[in-house]
Amino acid sequence: MLFRIFKYSSPFIVFALAWVAFNEKGWLCFLPLLWAFVFIPLVELFMKPNPNNLSATEEAIAKADKRFDYLLYAVVIVQYFLLIYFLFSLQEVGLTWVDYTGRIISMGLLCGIFGINVGHELGHRANPFEQFLAKALLLTSLYLHFFIEHNKGHHKRVATQEDPASARYGESLFAFYPRTIIFSLISAWQIANKEVKRKGYSVLSWHNEMIQFTFIQLLMLLVIGYFFGGLILGYYLIAALIGIGLLEAVNYIEHYGLSRKQIESGKYERAMPIHSWNSNHIVGRLMLFELSRHSDHHFMASRKYQILQHHDDAPQMPTGYPGMMILAHFPPLFFYVMNRQIKKLATI
Repeated sequence: MLFRIFKYSSPFIVFALAWVAFNEKGWLCFLPLLWAFVFIPLVELFMKPNPNNLSATEEAIAKADKRFDYLLYAVVIVQYFLLIYFLFSLQEVGLTWVDYTGRIISMGLLCGIFGINVGHELGHRANPFEQFLAKALLLTSLYLHFFIEHNKGHHKRVATQEDPASARYGESLFAFYPRTIIFSLISAWQIANKEVKRKGYSVLSWHNEMIQFTFIQLLMLLVIGYFFGGLILGYYLIAALIGIGLLEAVNYIEHYGLSRKQIESGKYERAMPIHSWNSNHIVGRLMLFELSRHSDHHFMASRKYQILQHHDDAPQMPTGYPGMMILAHFPPLFFYVMNRQIKKLATI
């Protein structure tokens, strides 16, 4: 079990590379990008997926082992430390546009890999402390509404036409981006408004979680702008946007072209492993804290990352998440690969 915990500390390599990026110049500022979208995709092209699951005994031990949780808590601390360090690093004299670009992209990767991805994992926990940490991480990417929409919207409507975070068959990533970003935000407001009304409060009251989230994010921007100036604030906004783009690219590949059957008006069959694309490619799995075992996540959202399972009936991606995210940015190639995969599923 100690070896498994050690493996899940490997995402901290991205933190270490970001530290280098914020201290160096030139191509070294792009180290996190090269690691995530050059090295890992190449490795996963040659490594076979690992579909093995833990035994019942191993799963029970892993589920109870708090060290897996402590790793996620540590992410929160390191994420905020490096966010602040990133902002100070942009004040360095003599930086070129290459240095700025590399550092901004590196921070954007931290926003996506840790700010939103680990925030997503902790957001599914019932513990109020862990939910607080989830919101703290999502704040670094200015995507707090994800906490509401993902848990109370996406998981209910996944793989349906009503879900803005499920990509439709034949929909390109570039058409998906505006649809999911805009309508996910609208969905979060609708969900929060209904909840606050149900509790007997006004939609415009402080009890509305979306009003709280909006205020907190604006406050964060004001603080950054006050201490670091408008230009660095703009650089941070670009980094946050990169993180959001990474999240939505992941959303795109996770459910592309898959749909649940409608059993009656407004109701669909239960979300099963067949309604999410799965990847057992081990390097990407570790980097994203098992996010790529997405079929099991939607089948049982409360299951912790370290015990997510492979399902034989889950549709499998031809490579890991980093490689699939790259492929998604070339729609003709993506459709060529994935539409053939979907047609194969239809014949099974």
